[in-house]
Amino acid sequence: MDILKKYEVALGYYKERKFDEALKILDEVKTAAPHWKKPFLLEAFILRDKGKTVEMFLFVQKIFPTLNASSPEEKSFLSTALDLLGVASQQLAMPEAAVELLRLSGETSKDNAEACIEISNAILTANASEKFSTEDFQKLYDEYKKYLSDVTPYPKKFYAHKKIRVGFLSGDFSVHSVMKWAWALVFKLDKNFFETYCYSSGKNFDVVTKHISATTENWRDISKFKDAQAAELIRNDEIDILFDLSGHTAGNRLRVAAYRPATVQISGVGYMNSTGLDCFDYFLSDVYCAGNSEKYFTEKLIYLPNSHICYESSTKLEVSALPCLEKNFVTFGSFNQFSKVTDSLLAAWKKILDAVPNSRLILKNKIFNTDSGKNFVRNRLRGAGIDSERVEMRGFTRDYMRDYGDLDIALDTFPYTGGVTTCEALYMGVPVISLCGDRHGTRFGYSILKNIGLEELVVDSYDDYVKIAVALSNKKDLLANLRKNLRGIMTKSPLMNSGNYIREVEAAFIKILRDAK
Repeated sequence: MDILKKYEVALGYYKERKFDEALKILDEVKTAAPHWKKPFLLEAFILRDKGKTVEMFLFVQKIFPTLNASSPEEKSFLSTALDLLGVASQQLAMPEAAVELLRLSGETSKDNAEACIEISNAILTANASEKFSTEDFQKLYDEYKKYLSDVTPYPKKFYAHKKIRVGFLSGDFSVHSVMKWAWALVFKLDKNFFETYCYSSGKNFDVVTKHISATTENWRDISKFKDAQAAELIRNDEIDILFDLSGHTAGNRLRVAAYRPATVQISGVGYMNSTGLDCFDYFLSDVYCAGNSEKYFTEKLIYLPNSHICYESSTKLEVSALPCLEKNFVTFGSFNQFSKVTDSLLAAWKKILDAVPNSRLILKNKIFNTDSGKNFVRNRLRGAGIDSERVEMRGFTRDYMRDYGDLDIALDTFPYTGGVTTCEALYMGVPVISLCGDRHGTRFGYSILKNIGLEELVVDSYDDYVKIAVALSNKKDLLANLRKNLRGIMTKSPLMNSGNYIREVEAAFIKILRDAK
């Protein structure tokens, strides 16, 4: 069998997720053709898909110096290598390096659509950095817009439908955190006045997708449509309001929205900050989350009077007993993505652990599914002066909600705060300490906690973050009371009152459509 055929066999195994078989054949191919880049990049993809982020990062770094852009094929390899390094850097909590790598990948991409994906990833990653200013974000927005040169927007058009047609654009109509906030939007608009359309760009078709596609009035699968085709479909459906639920998150179709196929276009819910794109007229927010963050937005903010999200939980688990009443120590925890953990945050966690004798910290994330991931984080902890023996690192599991039963207090990340993670902790009876800034995405914790009457757990400095965490750890009676009552408080709050939430959203929809005329 010649080398090319062997590579094709390895590629076939990769597509079937038979990674070990693919790697064995790739070893033969690389030995026979050491200067051929394709097999090396395929191995990098296999390491990525096996969750071996650290190994993939080191592997691509090793082969990266041999890449250049001397030919179209080499340019494609370079773009791919930069993307792999950028994504790995993001997952390993190196946002500044990741942003630059992803931006460079965009520059070397073969077409505008690919470039937009890379810059979207860069913008999303920038939210985890404390170093990015308003001007830095604007530069990234301008770079994204460069790759919209092939997009010609439709002229604004108004319709006279009996019902307002609302289209939801998302790649996450599946078992995904976004649906825990978007369920009411998709299913509970008043059918007497609104007609719902779902434009799904997701490639996963699971039990949630099956339910939504079977019960939504108008289901549209655009996963295989080019951007212009998807935009034409939306235009032909005569959508009054197009609501993008993805923003700059993975699998977004912002280029579809760039065609402006609907009369009015909104973003929000699935992404915490401005898209930076002129094609969106509005961004859905609330009076607490918005604060004074208008300067960060190209869209006009919609200020709902309570919460701009409505949390829905599917868990059947009961709230467990408070761990610290049975143990002789307090357990803190953070189940947020490790990519959100900054050096400043680690310094604060060290102070908390030092001030609370015998306390423990549980971290849970997919990076801990591998020994290399654990070792990488262990070194970060040691660099911050944290005794890694007091930190338990748990990998991602499908039944992760059970793990909240082992926490007494949850610690939010900053500046990329938790959203659904915060809601889940609270729903399982675990209070959350959250930092709040002036950027929209830094205020999710404040909005969530304010809406359930626990705004005293929100602070605006790391010093106060440490103080309140330490103080709360000494109030066992209060922790026990919160454990017992938090779920009930949440279910009766604006955060989970879908009836009031939908009425507020409907009023906003009617107003912005009227104001557009």
